[in-house]
Amino acid sequence: MKNFLIGGVPEHFNLPWYIALRDKKFNEKGINLRWKDYAGGTGQMCSALREKEIDMAVILTEGMVRDIINGNESKIIQVFVKSPLLWGIHVAANSDYETVSDLKGTEAAISRYGSGSHLMAFVNAENLAWDLKNDLNFKVIKDLDGALEGLPKGNGDYFMWEKFMTKPHVDNGTFRLIGESPSPWPSFVIAVRNDVLENEAESVKSILEVINSVTENFNTHPSIDELIAKRYGQKIEDVREWLSLTEWSDRQLTSKELENIQQKLLELDLIKDKIQENNILQNF
Repeated sequence: MKNFLIGGVPEHFNLPWYIALRDKKFNEKGINLRWKDYAGGTGQMCSALREKEIDMAVILTEGMVRDIINGNESKIIQVFVKSPLLWGIHVAANSDYETVSDLKGTEAAISRYGSGSHLMAFVNAENLAWDLKNDLNFKVIKDLDGALEGLPKGNGDYFMWEKFMTKPHVDNGTFRLIGESPSPWPSFVIAVRNDVLENEAESVKSILEVINSVTENFNTHPSIDELIAKRYGQKIEDVREWLSLTEWSDRQLTSKELENIQQKLLELDLIKDKIQENNILQNF
């Protein structure tokens, strides 16, 4: 058995991995794959890859591209979810903010610098024609739990997180949803450390074969909506809407998609230079 440790956020996007692990699909390929939750999201997983705490990650596209450009010795091997991520823009229910334009110049609560919540705050600000240097401020709150505790106390003014995972906290009156901002690229990719790719390429390929077989018919899997609703504490109608919007992938980022991401990161001053495609992507 080959041992692999993979990281990801504890959200419904990663339920296919749970199903494959539950059904021992990786074991059938001679692979002992273990899963580690990273509630802190992309920034936390980038650090884990750099420090060799994990071999692989299911991670936000823009965050992984940026961290590779900034020296993370890993590569993207495949898109996992090709549909955009629908970021909800949330404020505390007791706040005075009513519209997204009210947030200009306030503090965005982010999980950490380099995270999706950090990068998408720039994308959202650009969409609203804000001054990126003067109208954006940040407060690090670590994760969703940190935002749930912090925003009602004034630690951060707004919080961008995946809309459907955050909706139960809107429904129970902790947050208010005042806007949405979809990512302008495929939402999640699978990334692997370079040394793992060099030494275990065939096993990595087998892992992709297994997970792609699970996602191929995931949205029509019997009672999948009920399983997601129960496991993640969501309303069945919200789960069904999420399933209708979510598209899985078994392909690599295209050159055009990668160019778009690098160009946007450069425009937002989140990277200093673009790098060659073969330094970011690895094809099988």
